Amino acid sequence: MTKQIQTEVEGKLGIITLNRPKALNALTTEMCKAITEVMLEWEEDENIAAVLVKGAGDRAFCAGGDVIMLHDSGKKDGKDAEEFWRIEYALNELIHRYRKPYITMIDGIVMGGGVGLSVHGGHRIAGDNTLFAMPETGIGYFPDVGGTYFLPRLGMTTGMWLGLTGARIKTAHVCELGIATAYVPSDKHDDLVEALGKAKLDGTEANVEKVIKKFAKKPPAAEPMSGSIGAFTAESVDVIIDLLAEDESEWAQKQLDNLLKKSPIALVVTHRALREGAQMDFREAMTMELDVSLNFLKTQDFYEGIRAQLIDKDRNPQWSHEGVGKVTKAQTDRVFKKVAKPRQEFLE
Repeated sequence: MTKQIQTEVEGKLGIITLNRPKALNALTTEMCKAITEVMLEWEEDENIAAVLVKGAGDRAFCAGGDVIMLHDSGKKDGKDAEEFWRIEYALNELIHRYRKPYITMIDGIVMGGGVGLSVHGGHRIAGDNTLFAMPETGIGYFPDVGGTYFLPRLGMTTGMWLGLTGARIKTAHVCELGIATAYVPSDKHDDLVEALGKAKLDGTEANVEKVIKKFAKKPPAAEPMSGSIGAFTAESVDVIIDLLAEDESEWAQKQLDNLLKKSPIALVVTHRALREGAQMDFREAMTMELDVSLNFLKTQDFYEGIRAQLIDKDRNPQWSHEGVGKVTKAQTDRVFKKVAKPRQEFLE
């Protein structure tokens, strides 16, 4: 077992700790394989009644995936990137269909791969420091790890706003929007985990819920969402940008400024992917995401975005298009082209 995760069993609770605190518990291929293996083993173990995942350290649950590896792999033959996505997406599917209660302690940063590890499970416990975002359009990519399924189901307006802008939201909105299923103050998280370990868990969701309710508090009040968010229901990113440009409110201008910094092709692809994902079942959405991910390896913006944000860190990406209006339908269609070979189920 890799040292990048730690596992323990307390009573009938199986606990997985993401153990890369210096890297904000970002996922590697090795971690995804190890988590999958443990979850499959525990699913068949009658002595395990529920699984809980948490992050080491106090800064992050999980801040994403190994994006530098994806960049470097794509510059070569793309094989390592494809392996990572196949294993990570299979893990997302495993979480979505898992037969036992699945609990995540989503305190600190929850972004990208950390979203995929949490939102598809039944119990998502926010803390005082929860910070959620899907910031992929800023690196010339799209909200994957099941984001194309999950985000639209928050409500298309909200999901599109989060997916396109990469907006960072804190505990209050995470709870209000249903991203978290309960709020437990951060200093009580260890107590909750201990209580779950001591509880007479029987494999039912209701039993886990009963323990969580003893610790759950009313979340902090969230400021009302701006009425200007309605612009994100528009049928294209072009129209969203036009509507925001016409709206003189401070919130709308902030969103506009944000969108204009993102990769134009990533915005157009994200808009389409979320609308299509809204009509798909989970497996269909994940199959689409694998195709889109592999095709992003053939785009200039994927490498330019990662270079600007994470390698050179000049925060000045030179995108391949001057604006979303310059992105053609043919270019978008290429990103959705079916290229992935049939996927194996989990690690079979």
